[in-house]
Amino acid sequence: MADASPRRMPPLRESQRVVSGQAFDEDARIEASVRPKHLAEYIGQQRVKENIDIAIQAARTRGEALDHVLLYGPPGLGKTTLAQIIANELAVPIKTSSGPLLERKGDVTAILTSLETREVLFLDEIHRLLPAIEEVMYPAMEDFRIDLIIGQGPGARIHPFKLNHFTLIGATTRAGLITAPLRSRFGIVHRLDFYTPEDLVIIVQRSAKILGIAIDDDGAREISRRCRGTPRVANRLLRRARDFAEVRAQGHITLAVARDALQMLGVDEHGLDEVDRNLMLTIIEKYSGGPVGLNTLAASLSEEEDAIESMYEPYLMQLGLIDRTPRGRVATALAYKHFGIEAPRRQQPLF
Repeated sequence: MADASPRRMPPLRESQRVVSGQAFDEDARIEASVRPKHLAEYIGQQRVKENIDIAIQAARTRGEALDHVLLYGPPGLGKTTLAQIIANELAVPIKTSSGPLLERKGDVTAILTSLETREVLFLDEIHRLLPAIEEVMYPAMEDFRIDLIIGQGPGARIHPFKLNHFTLIGATTRAGLITAPLRSRFGIVHRLDFYTPEDLVIIVQRSAKILGIAIDDDGAREISRRCRGTPRVANRLLRRARDFAEVRAQGHITLAVARDALQMLGVDEHGLDEVDRNLMLTIIEKYSGGPVGLNTLAASLSEEEDAIESMYEPYLMQLGLIDRTPRGRVATALAYKHFGIEAPRRQQPLF
Protein backbone atom coordinates (compact mmCIF):
# COMPACT_ATOMS: atom_id res chain seq x y z
CA MET A 1 0.00 0.00 0.00
CA ALA A 2 1.43 3.35 -1.00
CA ASP A 3 2.10 6.02 1.60
CA ALA A 4 -0.80 8.46 1.39
CA SER A 5 0.69 11.16 3.63
CA PRO A 6 0.93 14.63 2.07
CA ARG A 7 4.17 15.39 0.25
CA ARG A 8 6.07 18.53 1.23
CA MET A 9 9.17 18.04 -0.92
CA PRO A 10 9.91 20.72 -3.54
CA PRO A 11 8.94 19.50 -7.01
CA LEU A 12 11.59 17.89 -9.18
CA ARG A 13 12.17 19.57 -12.50
CA GLU A 14 11.94 17.59 -15.71
CA SER A 15 15.73 17.63 -16.09
CA GLN A 16 16.05 15.90 -12.70
CA ARG A 17 13.55 13.09 -13.24
CA VAL A 18 14.97 9.68 -13.98
CA VAL A 19 11.68 8.73 -15.67
CA SER A 20 11.64 11.80 -17.91
CA GLY A 21 11.48 11.13 -21.64
CA GLN A 22 13.48 14.31 -22.27
CA ALA A 23 17.11 13.77 -23.31
CA PHE A 24 19.78 14.53 -20.69
CA ASP A 25 23.41 15.33 -21.49
CA GLU A 26 24.46 11.87 -20.28
CA ASP A 27 21.97 10.21 -22.64
CA ALA A 28 23.61 11.51 -25.82
CA ARG A 29 26.80 9.50 -25.42
CA ILE A 30 25.00 6.28 -24.49
CA GLU A 31 22.29 6.60 -27.14
CA ALA A 32 24.94 6.97 -29.84
CA SER A 33 26.25 3.49 -29.01
CA VAL A 34 22.93 1.66 -28.57
CA ARG A 35 20.94 3.43 -31.28
CA PRO A 36 19.98 1.05 -34.15
CA LYS A 37 21.26 1.99 -37.60
CA HIS A 38 18.78 0.16 -39.85
CA LEU A 39 15.06 -0.62 -39.87
CA ALA A 40 15.72 -4.32 -39.33
CA GLU A 41 17.31 -3.46 -35.95
CA TYR A 42 14.56 -1.04 -34.91
CA ILE A 43 12.33 -2.60 -32.25
CA GLY A 44 8.63 -1.75 -31.93
CA GLN A 45 6.43 0.76 -33.79
CA GLN A 46 5.65 -2.00 -36.27
CA ARG A 47 3.00 -0.17 -38.29
CA VAL A 48 5.13 2.96 -38.60
CA LYS A 49 8.17 0.90 -39.53
CA GLU A 50 6.33 -1.03 -42.26
CA ASN A 51 4.89 2.12 -43.83
CA ILE A 52 8.23 3.90 -43.84
CA ASP A 53 9.96 0.84 -45.27
CA ILE A 54 7.54 0.77 -48.22
CA ALA A 55 7.99 4.52 -48.82
CA ILE A 56 11.79 4.18 -48.74
CA GLN A 57 11.82 1.25 -51.15
CA ALA A 58 9.50 3.10 -53.55
CA ALA A 59 11.66 6.24 -53.46
CA ARG A 60 14.82 4.24 -54.08
CA THR A 61 13.21 2.39 -57.01
CA ARG A 62 12.20 5.68 -58.64
CA GLY A 63 15.49 7.36 -57.79
CA GLU A 64 13.60 10.21 -56.14
CA ALA A 65 13.77 12.00 -52.84
CA LEU A 66 11.51 10.55 -50.15
CA ASP A 67 8.40 12.58 -49.36
CA HIS A 68 8.74 14.90 -46.39
CA VAL A 69 8.15 13.05 -43.10
CA LEU A 70 6.58 14.29 -39.87
CA LEU A 71 7.11 12.18 -36.73
CA TYR A 72 5.30 13.12 -33.54
CA GLY A 73 4.70 11.65 -30.12
CA PRO A 74 5.98 11.85 -26.53
CA PRO A 75 9.72 12.38 -25.98
CA GLY A 76 12.10 9.43 -25.82
CA LEU A 77 10.26 7.14 -28.26
CA GLY A 78 12.85 7.18 -31.06
CA LYS A 79 11.95 10.01 -33.44
CA THR A 80 15.57 11.09 -33.86
CA THR A 81 16.67 7.48 -34.19
CA LEU A 82 14.08 6.84 -36.90
CA ALA A 83 15.19 9.95 -38.82
CA GLN A 84 18.78 8.72 -38.85
CA ILE A 85 17.65 5.24 -39.90
CA ILE A 86 15.72 6.72 -42.82
CA ALA A 87 18.86 8.51 -44.00
CA ASN A 88 20.89 5.30 -43.62
CA GLU A 89 18.33 3.28 -45.56
CA LEU A 90 18.32 5.88 -48.33
CA ALA A 91 22.14 5.90 -48.28
CA VAL A 92 22.21 9.70 -48.15
CA PRO A 93 23.74 12.25 -45.74
CA ILE A 94 21.66 13.85 -43.00
CA LYS A 95 21.90 17.38 -41.62
CA THR A 96 20.43 17.99 -38.17
CA SER A 97 19.07 21.13 -36.54
CA SER A 98 16.10 22.17 -34.44
CA GLY A 99 13.35 24.77 -34.62
CA PRO A 100 14.63 27.06 -31.84
CA LEU A 101 18.09 27.30 -33.44
CA LEU A 102 16.80 28.76 -36.70
CA GLU A 103 16.28 32.39 -35.76
CA ARG A 104 17.05 34.18 -39.05
CA LYS A 105 16.06 33.59 -42.64
CA GLY A 106 19.73 33.51 -43.54
CA ASP A 107 20.25 30.51 -41.26
CA VAL A 108 17.69 28.32 -42.99
CA THR A 109 18.62 29.63 -46.44
CA ALA A 110 22.24 28.59 -45.92
CA ILE A 111 21.17 25.10 -44.84
CA LEU A 112 18.68 24.59 -47.67
CA THR A 113 21.05 25.74 -50.41
CA SER A 114 23.75 23.37 -49.15
CA LEU A 115 21.57 20.25 -49.35
CA GLU A 116 22.53 17.67 -51.98
CA THR A 117 20.00 15.77 -54.10
CA ARG A 118 17.88 13.39 -51.93
CA GLU A 119 19.73 14.50 -48.79
CA VAL A 120 17.80 14.46 -45.48
CA LEU A 121 17.30 17.53 -43.30
CA PHE A 122 16.13 16.66 -39.79
CA LEU A 123 14.49 19.40 -37.73
CA ASP A 124 13.71 18.54 -34.12
CA GLU A 125 11.09 20.58 -32.22
CA ILE A 126 9.73 21.73 -35.55
CA HIS A 127 6.68 23.22 -33.84
CA ARG A 128 8.96 25.97 -32.52
CA LEU A 129 9.86 27.39 -35.92
CA LEU A 130 9.41 31.13 -36.12
CA PRO A 131 6.69 32.35 -38.53
CA ALA A 132 9.30 34.04 -40.74
CA ILE A 133 11.24 30.78 -41.01
CA GLU A 134 8.08 28.85 -41.83
CA GLU A 135 7.44 31.19 -44.74
CA VAL A 136 10.82 30.21 -46.17
CA MET A 137 10.06 26.54 -45.69
CA TYR A 138 6.74 26.55 -47.60
CA PRO A 139 8.16 26.98 -51.16
CA ALA A 140 11.26 24.98 -50.22
CA MET A 141 9.17 21.95 -49.27
CA GLU A 142 6.56 22.26 -52.00
CA ASP A 143 8.43 23.58 -55.03
CA PHE A 144 12.06 23.06 -53.97
CA ARG A 145 12.89 26.72 -54.28
CA ILE A 146 13.57 29.72 -52.10
CA ASP A 147 12.93 33.33 -52.96
CA LEU A 148 16.03 35.47 -52.52
CA ILE A 149 15.58 39.24 -52.20
CA ILE A 150 18.26 41.09 -54.14
CA GLY A 151 18.83 44.76 -53.44
CA GLN A 152 17.04 47.09 -51.06
CA GLY A 153 14.27 49.60 -51.14
CA PRO A 154 12.22 50.29 -54.28
CA GLY A 155 14.83 48.60 -56.45
CA ALA A 156 14.70 45.29 -54.59
CA ARG A 157 13.59 42.29 -56.57
CA ILE A 158 12.80 38.67 -55.81
CA HIS A 159 14.98 36.04 -57.43
CA PRO A 160 13.77 32.40 -57.20
CA PHE A 161 16.62 29.99 -56.44
CA LYS A 162 16.11 26.32 -57.26
CA LEU A 163 16.99 23.78 -54.59
CA ASN A 164 17.98 20.16 -54.96
CA HIS A 165 15.13 17.78 -54.17
CA PHE A 166 15.59 16.92 -50.51
CA THR A 167 13.63 15.24 -47.71
CA LEU A 168 12.64 17.18 -44.61
CA ILE A 169 12.01 15.06 -41.53
CA GLY A 170 10.32 17.02 -38.76
CA ALA A 171 9.94 15.76 -35.19
CA THR A 172 7.77 17.18 -32.47
CA THR A 173 6.21 16.30 -29.14
CA ARG A 174 3.48 18.92 -29.70
CA ALA A 175 1.84 18.16 -33.03
CA GLY A 176 -1.09 20.40 -32.17
CA LEU A 177 1.20 23.44 -32.24
CA ILE A 178 2.28 22.88 -35.85
CA THR A 179 0.48 25.28 -38.17
CA ALA A 180 -1.89 23.79 -40.74
CA PRO A 181 0.06 25.13 -43.77
CA LEU A 182 3.28 23.52 -42.54
CA ARG A 183 1.64 20.23 -41.63
CA SER A 184 -0.08 19.98 -45.01
CA ARG A 185 3.29 19.92 -46.77
CA PHE A 186 4.34 16.64 -45.16
CA GLY A 187 3.49 13.65 -47.32
CA ILE A 188 4.21 11.06 -44.61
CA VAL A 189 2.88 11.66 -41.09
CA HIS A 190 3.24 9.12 -38.29
CA ARG A 191 2.66 9.12 -34.54
CA LEU A 192 5.01 7.09 -32.37
CA ASP A 193 3.21 5.42 -29.47
CA PHE A 194 4.43 4.14 -26.13
CA TYR A 195 6.14 0.75 -26.44
CA THR A 196 4.80 -2.55 -25.16
CA PRO A 197 6.63 -4.29 -22.28
CA GLU A 198 7.51 -7.14 -24.68
CA ASP A 199 9.30 -4.77 -27.06
CA LEU A 200 11.00 -3.01 -24.18
CA VAL A 201 12.40 -6.28 -22.83
CA ILE A 202 14.12 -6.79 -26.20
CA ILE A 203 15.42 -3.21 -26.14
CA VAL A 204 16.77 -3.55 -22.60
CA GLN A 205 18.46 -6.86 -23.39
CA ARG A 206 19.97 -5.44 -26.59
CA SER A 207 21.30 -2.35 -24.77
CA ALA A 208 22.68 -4.49 -21.94
CA LYS A 209 24.56 -6.63 -24.45
CA ILE A 210 26.06 -3.61 -26.22
CA LEU A 211 27.03 -1.93 -22.92
CA GLY A 212 28.35 -5.15 -21.38
CA ILE A 213 25.82 -5.24 -18.54
CA ALA A 214 24.98 -8.58 -16.94
CA ILE A 215 21.19 -8.88 -16.62
CA ASP A 216 18.81 -11.84 -16.53
CA ASP A 217 15.39 -12.06 -18.16
CA ASP A 218 13.47 -11.25 -14.97
CA GLY A 219 15.59 -8.17 -14.34
CA ALA A 220 15.02 -6.96 -17.89
CA ARG A 221 11.26 -7.50 -17.53
CA GLU A 222 11.16 -5.53 -14.28
CA ILE A 223 12.89 -2.55 -15.86
CA SER A 224 10.63 -2.74 -18.92
CA ARG A 225 7.53 -2.65 -16.68
CA ARG A 226 8.62 0.53 -14.92
CA CYS A 227 10.05 2.63 -17.77
CA ARG A 228 6.72 4.21 -18.79
CA GLY A 229 6.76 2.60 -22.23
CA THR A 230 9.76 4.73 -23.24
CA PRO A 231 13.06 3.28 -24.55
CA ARG A 232 15.10 6.29 -23.41
CA VAL A 233 13.82 5.82 -19.86
CA ALA A 234 14.45 2.06 -20.09
CA ASN A 235 18.09 2.63 -21.04
CA ARG A 236 18.48 5.21 -18.26
CA LEU A 237 17.01 2.86 -15.63
CA LEU A 238 19.25 0.09 -16.95
CA ARG A 239 22.33 2.23 -16.33
CA ARG A 240 21.20 3.18 -12.83
CA ALA A 241 20.45 -0.48 -12.05
CA ARG A 242 23.93 -1.37 -13.31
CA ASP A 243 25.48 1.13 -10.87
CA PHE A 244 23.44 -0.36 -8.02
CA ALA A 245 24.36 -3.92 -9.01
CA GLU A 246 28.08 -3.15 -9.22
CA VAL A 247 28.08 -1.76 -5.69
CA ARG A 248 25.70 -4.18 -3.97
CA ALA A 249 25.16 -7.27 -6.13
CA GLN A 250 28.43 -8.26 -7.79
CA GLY A 251 27.42 -6.49 -10.99
CA HIS A 252 24.55 -8.79 -12.00
CA ILE A 253 21.03 -7.41 -12.38
CA THR A 254 18.44 -9.91 -11.19
CA LEU A 255 14.75 -9.35 -10.43
CA ALA A 256 15.51 -8.54 -6.79
CA VAL A 257 18.38 -6.21 -7.71
CA ALA A 258 16.24 -4.37 -10.27
CA ARG A 259 13.45 -3.93 -7.71
CA ASP A 260 15.82 -2.63 -5.03
CA ALA A 261 17.54 -0.26 -7.46
CA LEU A 262 14.28 1.19 -8.77
CA GLN A 263 12.87 1.51 -5.26
CA MET A 264 15.95 3.54 -4.30
CA LEU A 265 15.33 5.75 -7.34
CA GLY A 266 11.74 6.30 -6.19
CA VAL A 267 10.20 4.60 -9.24
CA ASP A 268 7.24 2.43 -8.29
CA GLU A 269 5.80 -0.63 -10.03
CA HIS A 270 3.85 1.55 -12.47
CA GLY A 271 6.77 3.81 -13.31
CA LEU A 272 5.50 6.71 -11.18
CA ASP A 273 8.02 8.93 -9.42
CA GLU A 274 7.82 11.66 -6.78
CA VAL A 275 6.53 14.25 -9.26
CA ASP A 276 3.63 12.00 -10.29
CA ARG A 277 2.78 11.18 -6.70
CA ASN A 278 2.87 14.86 -5.69
CA LEU A 279 0.51 15.74 -8.50
CA MET A 280 -1.97 12.95 -7.79
CA LEU A 281 -1.96 13.41 -4.02
CA THR A 282 -2.49 17.16 -4.43
CA ILE A 283 -5.63 16.46 -6.43
CA ILE A 284 -6.81 13.74 -4.04
CA GLU A 285 -6.01 15.31 -0.67
CA LYS A 286 -6.02 19.06 -1.23
CA TYR A 287 -8.87 19.24 -3.72
CA SER A 288 -10.90 16.18 -2.67
CA GLY A 289 -10.21 14.38 -5.92
CA GLY A 290 -11.16 17.31 -8.13
CA PRO A 291 -12.24 18.73 -10.41
CA VAL A 292 -9.42 21.27 -10.12
CA GLY A 293 -8.37 23.74 -12.79
CA LEU A 294 -5.00 23.49 -14.48
CA ASN A 295 -3.87 26.94 -13.34
CA THR A 296 -4.84 26.19 -9.74
CA LEU A 297 -3.03 22.86 -9.86
CA ALA A 298 0.07 24.47 -11.35
CA ALA A 299 0.12 27.12 -8.61
CA SER A 300 -0.24 24.48 -5.89
CA LEU A 301 2.69 22.48 -7.28
CA SER A 302 4.85 25.48 -8.21
CA GLU A 303 4.97 24.10 -11.73
CA GLU A 304 4.30 25.53 -15.18
CA GLU A 305 0.90 24.74 -16.70
CA ASP A 306 2.55 23.60 -19.92
CA ALA A 307 4.81 21.17 -18.04
CA ILE A 308 1.83 19.56 -16.29
CA GLU A 309 -0.20 19.31 -19.48
CA SER A 310 2.51 18.04 -21.82
CA MET A 311 4.98 16.18 -19.58
CA TYR A 312 3.21 14.87 -16.49
CA GLU A 313 -0.40 14.21 -17.41
CA PRO A 314 -0.12 12.05 -20.58
CA TYR A 315 1.30 9.03 -18.76
CA LEU A 316 -1.06 9.43 -15.80
CA MET A 317 -3.97 9.51 -18.23
CA GLN A 318 -2.64 6.45 -20.04
CA LEU A 319 -2.65 4.58 -16.71
CA GLY A 320 -6.20 5.77 -16.04
CA LEU A 321 -5.27 7.68 -12.87
CA ILE A 322 -6.48 11.09 -13.98
CA ASP A 323 -9.24 12.47 -16.20
CA ARG A 324 -9.45 15.81 -17.96
CA THR A 325 -12.95 17.24 -17.77
CA PRO A 326 -14.42 20.62 -18.82
CA ARG A 327 -14.32 21.64 -15.17
CA GLY A 328 -10.74 20.52 -14.52
CA ARG A 329 -8.63 17.51 -13.53
CA VAL A 330 -10.23 14.64 -11.63
CA ALA A 331 -8.59 11.69 -9.86
CA THR A 332 -10.17 8.39 -10.90
CA ALA A 333 -11.24 5.52 -8.67
CA LEU A 334 -8.14 3.67 -9.88
CA ALA A 335 -5.97 6.48 -8.49
CA TYR A 336 -7.53 6.11 -5.05
CA LYS A 337 -6.91 2.38 -5.20
CA HIS A 338 -3.28 2.87 -6.25
CA PHE A 339 -2.55 5.14 -3.30
CA GLY A 340 -4.53 3.06 -0.83
CA ILE A 341 -6.99 5.86 -0.06
CA GLU A 342 -10.71 5.31 0.32
CA ALA A 343 -12.54 7.01 -2.51
CA PRO A 344 -15.41 9.41 -1.78
CA ARG A 345 -18.81 7.95 -2.52
CA ARG A 346 -19.02 9.81 -5.84
CA GLN A 347 -15.76 8.19 -6.96
CA GLN A 348 -16.72 4.65 -6.04
CA PRO A 349 -17.86 2.36 -8.85
CA LEU A 350 -21.53 1.40 -8.79
CA PHE A 351 -20.72 -2.30 -8.85
